Amino acid sequence: MLGTLIFSKILIANRGEIAVRIIWACREHQIKTLVVFSDADADALFVRMADEAVNIGPAAAAESYLRGDRIIEVALRHKAEAIHPGYGFLSENADFARAVAAAGLVFIGPPAEAIEAMGDKARARKLMEQSGVPVVPGWQGQDDDHTLSRKAAEIGYPVMVKASAGGGGKGMRIAMVEAELPEALASARREAHNAFGDERLILEKYLLEARHIEIQVLADAFGRTVHLNERECSVQRRHQKIIEETPSPLITPELRAAMGNTAIAAAEAVGYTNAGTVEFIVDPTSRAYYFLEMNTRLQVEHPITEMTTGLDLVQLQLLIAAGAPLPDSLQEGILPRGHAVEARLYAEDPEAGFLPAAGPLLKFLPPDGPGVRVDTGVASGDVISTHYDPMIAKVIAHGPDRPSAIRRLQAALRETVVLGLRSNLSFLQAVLTHQEFQAGEATTRFVEKNMKDWQMHGELPMEVLIAAALVNGAPANKGTSEAVSPWTSLSGFRLGG
Repeated sequence: MLGTLIFSKILIANRGEIAVRIIWACREHQIKTLVVFSDADADALFVRMADEAVNIGPAAAAESYLRGDRIIEVALRHKAEAIHPGYGFLSENADFARAVAAAGLVFIGPPAEAIEAMGDKARARKLMEQSGVPVVPGWQGQDDDHTLSRKAAEIGYPVMVKASAGGGGKGMRIAMVEAELPEALASARREAHNAFGDERLILEKYLLEARHIEIQVLADAFGRTVHLNERECSVQRRHQKIIEETPSPLITPELRAAMGNTAIAAAEAVGYTNAGTVEFIVDPTSRAYYFLEMNTRLQVEHPITEMTTGLDLVQLQLLIAAGAPLPDSLQEGILPRGHAVEARLYAEDPEAGFLPAAGPLLKFLPPDGPGVRVDTGVASGDVISTHYDPMIAKVIAHGPDRPSAIRRLQAALRETVVLGLRSNLSFLQAVLTHQEFQAGEATTRFVEKNMKDWQMHGELPMEVLIAAALVNGAPANKGTSEAVSPWTSLSGFRLGG
């Protein structure tokens, strides 16, 4: 599909599993990859895989992965032609996109103007209203506490407080009643300032029982925009997605077409190009849908779209960025093929409020099998840093229908081994077996309602699992090359004997 319109070398301005994902796409088309890395990532998998790697600075993201000037300088010095920002970090930074273009490089993403238009939640709401896209009832404008309190009363509780410059679940708080609003405003402002350097807030009506549905779009520079169907991301914790699937069990073909056309209208309203995602909330009873935001980048959950459409979204990003048009018949050929489900495997402790875990990953054995895909940025022996997102992997399963895809994902998670750190592996398995999820009825309150007091049962203590992982490193029996191991010994050793 890419033909001769491709780059010879690109710089990947990201890390972890998305950097690895982009490297694989580039390898397939013989594109050289240049990565930048921080001190904390010197031995990371993506650094080991890339053709070239350059240290960009200390572990703190503000001194490394967020230094756009350094990244552009590295790209120019090493003769890269384009920069792929992945997601997170600088991927939705309009100033960075503008600086990349000014340096004579190609930014593999949308124009800076589109990023600005959709990155400002208040501006995006106004723009969508003007374009006829349905938006959640809310308020964007003067945002002092007195005004927001008055507007919240007019909207009606519960309300969601959102950072105007936010994304990724940061700077978001819910006030169920008026008494909770002051703390929600203060907390959202603090987080918005720390995450985005921008304290501005907006309000939106909070739908208690909503479904989170997003539409993947692609747009070229020749005026052609297509949608690649929906993904459902209703199973969340702290507004961060845990399980994603496509197609959504809620969406009918008619609603899919309507939401797809709305997403295309939203993208065209800002002159969008490349890959992006338009997010909606849907009332599960009336099936009325409302615009939430547009993520002007590749999404973490893009693999399930790839598995049900047969398209490589990173390849298409490269195609568009290289100046080629999308195929004329692309939209007509995009039909759901089977079902795909993705689970995000994190180093975190669900029993302690999903507190992130950090340290060496003593053993990581990803699953394999028919219809199973694993996107990861780590291997056994790597370190999960406190400086970055603690994702271990995305485990994806595809099947001819929803029940078979879920069964395959359950089997894949049962085969996954994570030792050395606490993870949400057992929690993911509990979600997939829950009756409400199995029935396709999970809403954005699923975790809050059903998993709030979840505890892991029937598991061996972590110390036992670590001992089992390390046993092959034990001293050898004297006079032999064989390691001391109670698992292989015939001496009659018994635990607790």
